[in-house]
Amino acid sequence: MVDDRPVPLDEYPVHQAPLSMKHVATGDRNAYDRCIFHVLDHEGRALLIAGLGVYPNLGVIDAYATLRLGDTLYAVRASDALGDDRMRLEVGPLRIRVERPLRDFVLSCAADPDDPDGLSYDIHWSADFPALWEPHHQQRRGGRLTLEGKRFVQAGRCVGRLRAGGREIRLTAGAWTGTRDRSWGVRPVPGEEGGRLAQDHPTEGFHWIWCPVRFEDRFLMVITQEDADGHRSLNDATLVRPGRRDRQLGWPRAEIGYRPGTRHPEHALIHLGDVRKPLELEAEILTSSPLAIGAGYPPAEDWQHGTWQGPGWTDRRTYDLAAPHPRAAYGVTDHAARFRMDGQTGYGIFEHGSFGRHDPSGFTGFDSVARQGS
Repeated sequence: MVDDRPVPLDEYPVHQAPLSMKHVATGDRNAYDRCIFHVLDHEGRALLIAGLGVYPNLGVIDAYATLRLGDTLYAVRASDALGDDRMRLEVGPLRIRVERPLRDFVLSCAADPDDPDGLSYDIHWSADFPALWEPHHQQRRGGRLTLEGKRFVQAGRCVGRLRAGGREIRLTAGAWTGTRDRSWGVRPVPGEEGGRLAQDHPTEGFHWIWCPVRFEDRFLMVITQEDADGHRSLNDATLVRPGRRDRQLGWPRAEIGYRPGTRHPEHALIHLGDVRKPLELEAEILTSSPLAIGAGYPPAEDWQHGTWQGPGWTDRRTYDLAAPHPRAAYGVTDHAARFRMDGQTGYGIFEHGSFGRHDPSGFTGFDSVARQGS
């Protein structure tokens, strides 16, 4: 028996369709609504990634957190049946509390009493700049729409504490940066893609940069997505300064220095600008966290977002990032980075994925990697 009575959110005038807020205005199984937060120190010693998502047509709510310290990645993942209270952003030990929408959040992970060395944290994430819309995002496989998302991004500061591996780390103002992204729409969930459609429309190549950067007095967002021959389906660079109109910075062009024998970036130079004043954004990679390890992004083997795990599922584990993880090379990696632009130093995320053929980079296929000196 399905309980289809009104839910608490139905009390508010926020409806976009003649449906209960329990439902979304699509029958697509891949409907989703989720967030991701990044918390990084300015020396590259720690990178925390935390997120939560709901999948209304699959009846799933899940969340995750990963913390990289040295070569160890601590991960906590939790999944549950989706309930009626969409304002309660909590799954197992993981919680996001919205103190002031678009301004202040508390991120927390409760400690495991059976594992005192496991990951836990209590962090206040506070925005320094207004949220910025990202370009409307669509992807198709043949004639089929596989992804359509609406997103906004934001940057700020973090204070609080982290604990893992027997260490407690204090997050102090001025020494840590936070970024976050909110998105909703439809996005592939494991269990449907593949088969004849994938065979008839194989992916030749994918090249992605998602780069939010916080400076003291401004916020920069750069995003590009290219296919095998360099055609762009996403392209934006926007500079946000409080009290001033957002500045559009044209067509970003990236020169990425990869570690030889890999597609792992070690540094990058992104050319930005408009007709008035071209700019260059230098990125120095500090530490890295592949999203396919621990965080549930494809092509993760042990758990992916939106998959039914049964009620009350929680999983904690650690990964050795010094060991080979071949599947991670075919997913996106979040790199904590130090940035320099126009005489200022900033911090943020250089999220990058490159697999398959990419003509502008000289990659010829899925087994193609950077050569010495390239």
